[in-house]
Amino acid sequence: MLKQLQQQFAAFRNCLPLEIGIDKQLLSRMPGLNRKLMRAALGIHTGSMRYLRAMEKATVRYDLDGKAGAEVTDTHRQHAKELLQQRFKKEAERKKAERDAAAQLEADRKRQEKLEQLASKFSRK
Repeated sequence: MLKQLQQQFAAFRNCLPLEIGIDKQLLSRMPGLNRKLMRAALGIHTGSMRYLRAMEKATVRYDLDGKAGAEVTDTHRQHAKELLQQRFKKEAERKKAERDAAAQLEADRKRQEKLEQLASKFSRK
């Protein structure tokens, strides 16, 4: 669905900040559109890093054809910025947890290796 919207409409293709109420514009242009599917596609699109970065710096919203409309409010820009910061923070935490887990595995492997060396050194032959 999102691919179809990107092919048909410049605002989706160019990842422009969408006008509020874009769902109503979509439904008027595509009457047979499944509402749940459309809302899911809109959620994916507006939650993407590319869209949030565009919103963070945007001053104007666009309709389906890419024509400028209403201004982007400071509140909406700030919200996009906060979402991006949360994502970056989560990603950094995830990577840190992976590094810590890998370091722990390596430490456990080395400890086991030393124990085996000691066991072989002092075992009866």
